[in-house]
Amino acid sequence: MPEATSLASPPASSIAFPLLAITLFLFFVSASVPSPLFVVFQGRWGFSSGMLTLAFSIYSLVLLVTLLVAGSLSDHLGRKPVIVAALIIQAASMALFLTADGIGGLLAARIVQGLSMGVVNGALSAAVIEAAPPARKALGSLLTSVSPLAGLATGALVTGALLGVTNQAEVWAFGLLGGLFCLGAVSVVLIPETASRVPGLLRSMVPSVHVAQAARHGFMRGLPLLLSIWALCGFVIALGPSLLRNVFAVNSGLLNGATVAVLCGAGAASSLLMRGQPPRRMAVLGMAAVTAGVGLLLVFIGTGTLALFFVGSAVAGAGLGASFSGLIQSLVPLTPVHERAELFAAIFLVTYLSLAVPPIAAGFAVPLTGFLGTTQAYLGAVLVVSATATVLQWLPSRSRGAPV
Repeated sequence: MPEATSLASPPASSIAFPLLAITLFLFFVSASVPSPLFVVFQGRWGFSSGMLTLAFSIYSLVLLVTLLVAGSLSDHLGRKPVIVAALIIQAASMALFLTADGIGGLLAARIVQGLSMGVVNGALSAAVIEAAPPARKALGSLLTSVSPLAGLATGALVTGALLGVTNQAEVWAFGLLGGLFCLGAVSVVLIPETASRVPGLLRSMVPSVHVAQAARHGFMRGLPLLLSIWALCGFVIALGPSLLRNVFAVNSGLLNGATVAVLCGAGAASSLLMRGQPPRRMAVLGMAAVTAGVGLLLVFIGTGTLALFFVGSAVAGAGLGASFSGLIQSLVPLTPVHERAELFAAIFLVTYLSLAVPPIAAGFAVPLTGFLGTTQAYLGAVLVVSATATVLQWLPSRSRGAPV
């Protein structure tokens, strides 16, 4: 895919940079805002745990399909039109959340939300980097890598806090975000375009998933890493609040948000703290931390120790951020520039399927095995896969005598 050329002048770029960075962050905030509310809606409307996880996971599935088909639109139409359209669609999804009166309304809102994120993810990430002043390009890249986990943590925590102080948390959360997305759409219209257009719009809409030969072995070795970390993240975001209610007998909006915020916040922090470390070391240490954290979660869930449950979440979350960042950093240099879009498509394919499919299966298993049994079986499977991933990331370094 041809690389776009930045069109913004330095002064305009400096204005656009913080606006686009905040907009990117808000998209990820909106993705987790509903998480602490799902269990509230479940109690209000009486749908099953399977439908709850479907309401969470359908977002990832729609996002994935949209990303594969329309993820490159901004290369051909320009960044601004795509970002503005996605902001309007995202504002519409907030309106759907506000007017939902049952599981059907929630599913519709999540579908529209996933469509918006699938369209804008690549465009907005690229625009942030392109709009960064020349001396701050590294900061632009850093913000695009940290925003997903930091945004997920913030969205869940804010909603959890709102649940603790008002019985209209959804009105405040979705209403405020809807207003911010509308304001963002108007603001983005006023900033300069950051990239030139390139031909090939229709060709770009044919899904292309490809891993370069040089990176293929590393990608295949990284599959258990991707599966374990994102299956864990998907379970916590979808069913973490239900876990508190059904296993720990805790009904707290703030703690509902904390289940997501601790895991994702620790992931964002670890990816920042381990910047500059060798990528393979990040992957090995990260997966070891995920394995240890999931083991702690199993122990503390079995004993009903809530405070230590959050310790396990923090350990696993720190490993999640470090291992994912390490894997990306190890694969990108092995991939020619013109094949990197296909590499990320392959990574996103595994990531979003792992986020969506295992939690859906867990949700529908709850009536059969109970919440505690389902949780223990799910985390036990994640533990096995994460331990396998740790060994697979460690072995290549040992075989070459490289430091870990």
